[in-house]
Amino acid sequence: MTYSIKLNKYLPLLPFIIPILCIWVVNTPLFSEDPASLSMAITFDLLVSTPVLYFLTIRKRTIPNTTVIPAFILGIVIASIILPSEHQYYLSQVKIWILPVVEIGIISYIIITIRRTFKSFKLTGETDFFSAAKAASAKILPKRVAILFATELSVFYYGVFAWKKRRLSLNEYSYHQKTSTQMVLGVFFFIIMIEAIAVHLLLQSWSQVVAWILTCLSIYGCFQILGILKSLSRRPISIKNDAVILRYGIMNEVEVPYNQIKQIAAFTTTVEKSDGYVHLSPFKDMEGHNILIEVENEMELNGFYGVKKSFEKLLIYTDEPERFLKKMEAVRNPARVYYC
Repeated sequence: MTYSIKLNKYLPLLPFIIPILCIWVVNTPLFSEDPASLSMAITFDLLVSTPVLYFLTIRKRTIPNTTVIPAFILGIVIASIILPSEHQYYLSQVKIWILPVVEIGIISYIIITIRRTFKSFKLTGETDFFSAAKAASAKILPKRVAILFATELSVFYYGVFAWKKRRLSLNEYSYHQKTSTQMVLGVFFFIIMIEAIAVHLLLQSWSQVVAWILTCLSIYGCFQILGILKSLSRRPISIKNDAVILRYGIMNEVEVPYNQIKQIAAFTTTVEKSDGYVHLSPFKDMEGHNILIEVENEMELNGFYGVKKSFEKLLIYTDEPERFLKKMEAVRNPARVYYC
């Protein structure tokens, strides 16, 4: 029984034996004796046998079946590295005819999945794109890759498409209108733009490639800042029936059930880093805080690109602290509300 459990645990590693064997074969004298036939066999094993075997090992597990696609792409990468260029005929045919179809299929599937998820969110009254992107990505990608993809997609969405002003409902609370965060991010945005132009002009006489690489990175940085900036007004703090969802744009968020709240209080006291307080805002003291939420058990704050931070005492800022605390007092049970 114990042996069976251990074997079942390591079964998903079985498909990776084929790539290891393929790498070994390429580096033996056996390959040089008949490179044409072995190149075809290795290409087939990496691009067909490995993904099929991988699918068979995960189909009854919680791992998404769509992870077969990364296994297929990984096979292409490995084959491109280990096979001599003169023996990549079959691999090149796959790259020319099959890979583009797979890429179009992936993009189409992701877009359709996100649209369906977003529509289902709207039916429940939820209109948050980032939440929909994370839910959709989790269905088709591994957990760690899903949050990275959802973050990048949301940065692009908020930066490019989210121009319409969002009206807050009665249970939603803004946190950006009375702080200097928007101004600071705006200043950073224009500094990066000006710096990108200056650096490009300075480096283009030395290396056009380096100049354009740095310029593209600067443009990407501008998109990130713009996406973060616009997400602040579109991802408010929200009070639900059984939990409060604390957000700071797409950078930080956590859902705190009411039965986990030990105390919630108006709190503007300056704190030290060693006191164990965690800020919802990544800008911390630069933005300030006016509410403290202390939880019964340690929880995790979900940060940018899935980075997590544990907390028991969370400091937040809202533009209407009194209205927020009154609403929390009305919906929360059995925790108490203190006004300090």
